Amino acid sequence: MTKIDFKKTQKALYLPSAKTIELIDVPPMQYAMIDGKGPPGNDTYIATLGWLYPVSYGIKFRSKLELKQDYVVPPLEGLWWAEDYSAYTSDRRDEWLWTMMIRVPDWIDQTIFDACVTKAAIKLGNSPATLRLETLHEGQCAQIMHIGPYKDEGPTIAKIHNQFIPDHGLIENGLHHEIYIGDPRKTAPEKLRTVLRQPVRERETA
Repeated sequence: MTKIDFKKTQKALYLPSAKTIELIDVPPMQYAMIDGKGPPGNDTYIATLGWLYPVSYGIKFRSKLELKQDYVVPPLEGLWWAEDYSAYTSDRRDEWLWTMMIRVPDWIDQTIFDACVTKAAIKLGNSPATLRLETLHEGQCAQIMHIGPYKDEGPTIAKIHNQFIPDHGLIENGLHHEIYIGDPRKTAPEKLRTVLRQPVRERETA
């Protein structure tokens, strides 16, 4: 049985250049998602990961046993935003809004997803109200690989928004998206790899 690793079969999505911001067309993909608010590492965030991983691995094992299709569970991803954008520039983390998510292969349907949530609930209790299987289609995106601590992402994000996007006649067309390659618990901060992605579209001209 072949084990699919999306990081290898779709390298452009997960392993972009760390030197140059690139434009890429991101296809529709489905995810296990949970919404939350506040800084990463707070109780809500920890509880979210405590659900996403068991459900995601439950789907993987069910896929392998029942559908005879094995795969590597994809990395954790996050969509980040705030009602007031200055919450980011002034680091007001309590105002941050997010959706944490893990990709689910296209061959997994709602029935399998629901069954895995039900199984996880036996140990974890009631599932989060926003836990869902949802398709995200970002389309054209600007992205780059950030190498280093999460707290040092700011200048690269600013370069995407303040230079690359306007210089290419584009505007933002979706939420700031991060993909966390590797395990931060086992990786030195200076070696962390994070895909920084921003959906865009062409700016309308008068």
